[in-house]
Amino acid sequence: MYTEYLKKSLEYRKMIDVLMGKDFADLVLLNGNVINVISKEIYKADIAIKGKYILLVGDCRNLIGPNTVKVDVSGKYLSPGFVDSHMHFESSMLTITEFSRLSIPSGTTTLIADPHEIGNALGPLGIKAMADEIDNVPNKVYLVVPALTPDSPSLETAGYDINSKDMEDLLNYKHIIGIGELQGFSNARHVYDNTPEIIDDLLASTMYAKSNNMIVDGNAPELFGNELAAHILATGGKCSCHETTTKEEAIEKLRQGVYLFMREGSTQKNMSECIKAVTENNMDSRRCILATDDMLANDLETLGHMNEIIRRTIREGVDPVEAIQMATINPATYFGLSEIGCLAPGKYADIAVIDDLSNMIVSACFINGELVAVNGELIINLPSYAYPDNVKNSVKRAHISERDLEIHSVNNKEKVRCIKLIPDQNLTGKYEPVINTKNGLILPDVNNDVLEIACIERYGRNNNIGKAFVNGFGIKDGALAESVAHDTHNLLVVGTNLKDMVSAVNAVIDMGGGLAVSKNGRVISQLRLPVGGLITDELNGHEVSEKIKEIEMIAREQLHCTVHSPFMHLSFLALSTSPAWKITDRGLIDVNNFKVLSPIAE
Repeated sequence: MYTEYLKKSLEYRKMIDVLMGKDFADLVLLNGNVINVISKEIYKADIAIKGKYILLVGDCRNLIGPNTVKVDVSGKYLSPGFVDSHMHFESSMLTITEFSRLSIPSGTTTLIADPHEIGNALGPLGIKAMADEIDNVPNKVYLVVPALTPDSPSLETAGYDINSKDMEDLLNYKHIIGIGELQGFSNARHVYDNTPEIIDDLLASTMYAKSNNMIVDGNAPELFGNELAAHILATGGKCSCHETTTKEEAIEKLRQGVYLFMREGSTQKNMSECIKAVTENNMDSRRCILATDDMLANDLETLGHMNEIIRRTIREGVDPVEAIQMATINPATYFGLSEIGCLAPGKYADIAVIDDLSNMIVSACFINGELVAVNGELIINLPSYAYPDNVKNSVKRAHISERDLEIHSVNNKEKVRCIKLIPDQNLTGKYEPVINTKNGLILPDVNNDVLEIACIERYGRNNNIGKAFVNGFGIKDGALAESVAHDTHNLLVVGTNLKDMVSAVNAVIDMGGGLAVSKNGRVISQLRLPVGGLITDELNGHEVSEKIKEIEMIAREQLHCTVHSPFMHLSFLALSTSPAWKITDRGLIDVNNFKVLSPIAE
């Protein structure tokens, strides 16, 4: 540790020598429009860089020597590199390396990831494997680890049950800076009343993290008053929330000191509602932070990353500099990352060069003073990364049969409980249609978009299968199955008939995890996800992007699926911490009342 401090002190001494006239800058960006997120200004200035750090922002002509690289950026805007403050690599199905390959060219230089998904599947083994990969990438990547998996122990089965006994070891592992989305109070009253032992476990982990000056994130959908205050206390008094979906929630949380992570990902888009607290109620935006939570590879490649989220925020009426603050200095302040987030002496030279401020068109990106991307293309070598075998082969489930998915009835018709999918949200509605039965079975009513959904435990712990119905996919034929099912990531399938559902599930089992589309009893498209059943290390980012595009096109054209990004929407129907009805391996979950329901309405 002392060696690291000594090395840094020498780097700072070299910078001081340059400023005192004894040496010269390595690189100077001349005549740029500097975006100062500290003072909320834009003005013309140079930026001088020595090694990986910024020397000076201002008139840097006297720091230019015979070997200084000079780059004229006249007419361009210079911003701090962008930060995604809450995201999951697993949702992109990419390794950290391949996610970075796609995100860096759009100006994202720092990622704060929650390996909650691989933690649920594999426990500390998976989390540490992900932390190890960080050494392979040039950008800044930090992890916040789950304090508890599964999030609702009595309602679902995870691959590994993380508790406070695991936390000391994880919180002292490299690249880990705190605890991620503490979810025990997402169904606050019911957790407190029904499983109070969870509270003690959460508080033990929280206090350990806080004693080491580490962050503890929150997750508090639809919490107000006493329950929100209890959630804040459970995080040690300072927390964030990325599950806010209404203006009223946003106002309440900002008033209570919560850092408002305004989520805007591939399928969960809440920023436009949350930002109204600023644009309509004139609230201070210093605790407003932009985050994606979950991004698909093809969206990263075609739309961009944080630059796209900033662009959308600007279009909601936010001043461009203020919107950039929400993806730079605001998250840096929250996480205590003092060397990023603004352009100033001693900060890392992580810089996004922007051609068009309103449309956030990024033409170049520097990381640690090195030009790493130009015009949307990475120009440095980024070697691929393969995970060790011990984080693969996580699917330990035998093939299922149609009988396993049957829902029986003795009546000619049944009123069933049906999850109502809400596009672009992880919240769901409740729906109780009446459908016909056939030969003692309740089967999907395709004409009315009532499909069967099932969640199948995949870790070999109990062989549970939860069954219910879902509305909102619009599928007319076939089935979709995957091993991505937030948060415990059991097997999840939705379909129009049992034959195709079984075919798709068994294909995922045979792959050791992945996505599958089935029609007429056979698999017509699939993607293998060998790492924890969540990530592929067999394809690069572009290849994953193309494969996702292909599999979604097949779902749309051959199954007539009407919801975009159907696999991601499907994955959130297993999220037992987010209201109102969800599906886990234990059955249909009434999240608000913390209990398992029959798929047949009483």
